[in-house]
Amino acid sequence: MPNFASFLHKRQTMLQPTRLLVYSLLTLSLLTSWKTAQASTPQHLVQAGEPLQPSSASQNAPSQVKNLLAQIDAAASQGNIKGVMQFYSPNFVHGDGLTRQNMEKALTAFWQRYPRLKYTTQVQSWQSEGNAIVAETLTNITGVPSTNSENSTFNATIRSRQRIAAGKIIRQDILSERTELTSGAKPPKVEFKLPQQVKVGQQFNLDAIVQEPLGDDYLLGTALEEPIKPEKLLTATPVDLELLSSGGIFKVGRAPAVPGSQWVSAVIMRGDGMVMITQRIQVVKN
Repeated sequence: MPNFASFLHKRQTMLQPTRLLVYSLLTLSLLTSWKTAQASTPQHLVQAGEPLQPSSASQNAPSQVKNLLAQIDAAASQGNIKGVMQFYSPNFVHGDGLTRQNMEKALTAFWQRYPRLKYTTQVQSWQSEGNAIVAETLTNITGVPSTNSENSTFNATIRSRQRIAAGKIIRQDILSERTELTSGAKPPKVEFKLPQQVKVGQQFNLDAIVQEPLGDDYLLGTALEEPIKPEKLLTATPVDLELLSSGGIFKVGRAPAVPGSQWVSAVIMRGDGMVMITQRIQVVKN
């Protein structure tokens, strides 16, 4: 049986790496009151790390779009920040308020912690608009950190829309994203359920269910939310973990009264491993 006192000593932690989630075809990401409940997840939200399947839209996309994405994926997989940023317009606009400059800063910090990442992007749909092309893409990012002392793994799946003109991305909006970070010898396997979109002021459910017998293990965990703002990408958030009386986290949250995007996360720790899952949730008007 694990040492309970030693285990509780780990109950406070600083969670920042997964806040560098994925802003773009390749870039990076992490409610107010909670009660016990259940939740459901839209079927069209791809799970983090799930292999991408070739789509007809990807095969039929204009060659300039496919070449652009391939070059960005290659540069990102090499950690080549200059190679990536050359494909973003100097006047680049992001739906979350991210600028070209702070995106470059966030990417650089992210790749310092995760220098061995693989980016794979496919076109889901596209259309011409004047001299520009608007493409919706799906990106998978997988990797491990520079040291294996924590046995950490990173998986993210991001669906985004970008406006491309003259070979550069001039506008980008994240449509959905999910990131999973694990560490330790045996991180919990968790089924994570959360709606992708809610209306302002709407009550919604979160389930993070541990999918394996715990035996003599204890579970610590918590759920948290944060509004998506560029300044939060590089700041650590202190998280106070609580002893879980059941096999996971079961909460009810309420969306804020103002439309926007939130990161909703579940953190679960056992004696020999931890998992953190973060998903974007869109808050829309009625």
